[in-house]
Amino acid sequence: MKALWGVDLGGTKIEGVVMNAETNEILVRKRIPTEASKGYEHIISQVVKLIDSIKEEINIEPKAIGFSTPGTTDPTTQTMKNCNTTSMNGKPMKADLEKALGVPVELANDANCFALAEATMGIVKDVLPNAKVVFGVILGTGVGGGVVINGQILPGRHGIGGEWGHNFFEEDGVMCYCGKTGCNENVFSGPALQQYYKKLSGNDLTMKEIYELHQAGTDPHATATLNRLIKSFGRAISSIVNVIDPDAIVIGGGVGNIDMIYEAFPEELKNWIFNSRKVETLFLKPKLGDSAGVFGAIELVRGY
Repeated sequence: MKALWGVDLGGTKIEGVVMNAETNEILVRKRIPTEASKGYEHIISQVVKLIDSIKEEINIEPKAIGFSTPGTTDPTTQTMKNCNTTSMNGKPMKADLEKALGVPVELANDANCFALAEATMGIVKDVLPNAKVVFGVILGTGVGGGVVINGQILPGRHGIGGEWGHNFFEEDGVMCYCGKTGCNENVFSGPALQQYYKKLSGNDLTMKEIYELHQAGTDPHATATLNRLIKSFGRAISSIVNVIDPDAIVIGGGVGNIDMIYEAFPEELKNWIFNSRKVETLFLKPKLGDSAGVFGAIELVRGY
């Protein structure tokens, strides 16, 4: 039996999964805390601890391991960048993991892994199995994206393929941690929308609560916040559609749980794209939930 190994390396937890390559049956799944505050070397040791524990349980040695990571590997320097787990930035994580684990590893950004998993094992495979181009969007605490073409991630020359969350949106927008102002992430991420609502209403509510008030039709500030999401997302995503024209866009993250957006986004998008008829791009809810990262990591090593 061929076994595929994947690890979702997050800021708070590390999840490992081993899957039967022929049947996609999960043979084992384990999580341990990342304990990122203890530093980079400790994170590597936690990965080794998890892999050793899995090997002991199933008595199978990995041939290669895929990793979903919070940042990306710079193709030129082979070091990590753009990680919100900041101790990883500037570190040769691929080389360090291969040395610590004794097997080849493949790394990809968590948004890329999300897109890859939903394209090859998730909702896109179910709904549109012949899709050639898929864009995966994370709309949550942050805004991220990943491009999958013919079942392969498009990493890009700088390793930032799909990093749509830090495209410019507002001239007088909020300063972003990336050093620019008015990024998409600071307009329609969950926290950005909550701040917008608070500015209008004076109340500090979650997106779930804001959406419920909008549905009830009792709070014009909630409705204004949802309208901001729809209009800003539609305008921002139009640049993606105009450039890569994806067959499907899968929307993950907490904001992606808002049901109304799946009809509202295509309606808004048609105002912005270079297209004379209705929008045929499918906007889809993800199927794999918070497992998408680890399943995407597994896909990175399916060819080994």
